[in-house]
Amino acid sequence: MEPIISTLQQPIQSGFNAYSTAQEVIQGIDLTGKTVIITGGYAGIGLETTKVLTSAGAYVIIPARDIEKAGKNLTGIENIKLEKMDLMDPASIDAFAERFVSSRRKLDLLINNAGIMWVPLRRDSRGFESQLATNYLGQFHLTSKLWPALKKANGARVISVSSYGHQMAPFNFEDPNFEERNYDTLSGYGQSKTACNLFAVELDEKGKEFDIRAYSLHPGSVYGTDLGREEPVELFKQLGTHDENGNIKPEVEARLKTIPQGAATTVWCAVTPQLNGIGGVYCENCDIAEVDRGQIEHRFDEPATIRGVQPYSIDKNNAARLWKLSEEMLGFEFDTQ
Repeated sequence: MEPIISTLQQPIQSGFNAYSTAQEVIQGIDLTGKTVIITGGYAGIGLETTKVLTSAGAYVIIPARDIEKAGKNLTGIENIKLEKMDLMDPASIDAFAERFVSSRRKLDLLINNAGIMWVPLRRDSRGFESQLATNYLGQFHLTSKLWPALKKANGARVISVSSYGHQMAPFNFEDPNFEERNYDTLSGYGQSKTACNLFAVELDEKGKEFDIRAYSLHPGSVYGTDLGREEPVELFKQLGTHDENGNIKPEVEARLKTIPQGAATTVWCAVTPQLNGIGGVYCENCDIAEVDRGQIEHRFDEPATIRGVQPYSIDKNNAARLWKLSEEMLGFEFDTQ
């Protein structure tokens, strides 16, 4: 079946680019009185996102599994609150969301930023593969429980930090948890990020009537995050990014984004008025991404070519199908009314 893709999935010439920083993107934006929740907002591009949004006046709540580690990283940042939560523990998600909703606060921005990659096969207590559980199912669960607070904002945005990695695998509806097929860590990562893209498509469709818009994004190839901490060096060598000693090639490092540049697209999706009236799209380099129909040549040793969005990951039929499957896997209905 031919993918059904939004006509809005095309660049709008935002005026920003791959080299724009999060601080540049937020110039002139006042977030005073806005409440934000950022998962993983204490490390890497999540930490930079926290810094930039608070600098514009936002109040940021950061749910974290390791409060001690998160607290050290967030030292000196004002207008924040740390809360305990583990995306692989459904009871923990429920407890966090219940605390927030019962406070009767509105939620202006939910940034589903936390993620894992390159991990060996691990399962949570329900038997779900860990990358799918952390990168997608936990976000679906959290968003569903925070829905009443998002509706209160009258203009909320939900942002899923996805990845070019979605190109590594479509979503496997027959065996999402690798129970019948051999586990491949990149396939697991790829399908979890495809799921993030599809989630944004269907969430936006369901949230429009409440003025809740959803986006997914690729932050870019970023140097200095800890996302690849478990990655085998041999894989880096095969990709052509590292030399025989396992060191990143200087010419590759020079073309990677800095963390402030890596956080820019998240911040752009969160605050830009250019996306008013637009949702359900996948973004990159502070713009809506081009659909990759085979016309983009990708080379991992040339980070600028790592771009574009696969049609299967923004297909409206796949998005509706995944939503239904997610509800079945998690054992509850996402009540969008």
